[in-house]
Amino acid sequence: METVARKQKIGKRSVLFVGNYDYITFTCVILLVLIGVVMVFSSSYYEEAVKLLKNSQTPPNVFKYLIRQGVFASIGFCCMALAANFNYRYLKKFTLGIYGAAIFLLVLVLLIGKTAGGSTRWINLGFFQIQPSEIAKLAVILHISYLLATYRKTLKTIWGYAFIGAILLAPVLLIGVENGSTALIVAIIGAALIFIMSPHTVMILIGGGAVFAAGVAFLFFAAGFRMARFAAWLDPFSDPVNTGYQIIQSLYAISSGGLFGLGLGRSRQKLGFIPEAQNDMIFSIICEELGFFGAALILLLFGIFIWRGIKIALNASDLFGSLIASGIVVVIAVQVIINVAVATNSIPNTGIPLPFISYGGTALIVFMTMCGILLNISRYSKE
Repeated sequence: METVARKQKIGKRSVLFVGNYDYITFTCVILLVLIGVVMVFSSSYYEEAVKLLKNSQTPPNVFKYLIRQGVFASIGFCCMALAANFNYRYLKKFTLGIYGAAIFLLVLVLLIGKTAGGSTRWINLGFFQIQPSEIAKLAVILHISYLLATYRKTLKTIWGYAFIGAILLAPVLLIGVENGSTALIVAIIGAALIFIMSPHTVMILIGGGAVFAAGVAFLFFAAGFRMARFAAWLDPFSDPVNTGYQIIQSLYAISSGGLFGLGLGRSRQKLGFIPEAQNDMIFSIICEELGFFGAALILLLFGIFIWRGIKIALNASDLFGSLIASGIVVVIAVQVIINVAVATNSIPNTGIPLPFISYGGTALIVFMTMCGILLNISRYSKE
């Protein structure tokens, strides 16, 4: 008996200090981030060179986005390492504070936020721009997971889930003022966590479906530009120089890539045809330069990541960890599906970036931090 107890103690100690992480997940994240850094540079250097060459007082710097994305990736890796070595159970003490900070930033961005591309989504700190809506995704996952795990007996009623819905509604409304597509993502995160915990599956499905349909109808019909996007989705060539322009160029890029692509750096559509190609439409450039097999490899990496994330959620040592892992898998899976669907014109155009790959500091850092938490949950897995 003493020998068995000693072995169990040693086993627990090795898990706690040696680090029994899910290294398949870790490898997928690192590969996706590295691919993202390369593709951000490949898709941005031409347009940046053209912009800078027009200004005779500023020497051209085609490495601008490469340097920035590399810095963001380095900061994200540090955050991922810290999150992977911070016991996720202690996050219970901070979920309310993180949620409150996210709400404060969402209010602040509406008051003093920077406007770009017709929407106000960033807080300019001079050396860095924060996008609060990305922080809100992590805050919603942590706080709703904490509430559902801690008060699951009290909340397992229709009124209890209505309370959770109210907690979710605040960030959704604040984000939806300027960014309807991201607000929809946050709503999906909360709805997925409620669905996982709910014993009222049929009612949740009916209610969630109705709310989702109403939300989609509001997003696309409440504003003229959203209605124009919807019309462009149905027939991009009906307005090829305005609302249908971006998606037409995206389809040209995807179709010209073929099986093996034109080669890294040889995209034609990034030569002034697809605006801001390093952002939401970067998957089109990947298809054009790396071809079907390159795009399939990236989707395979995402598929493996999602599979491992589901496994981590199923084998988490407690309900809190399982819900957090589920929320992380949901947000990444949904964003990948939406981004690829937009690039292929399977759904109307929305401004959703491709996780780990599209250019963006706050999004990359937050996603890598989420992955660190996911790795930490795997460290304490029941397996």
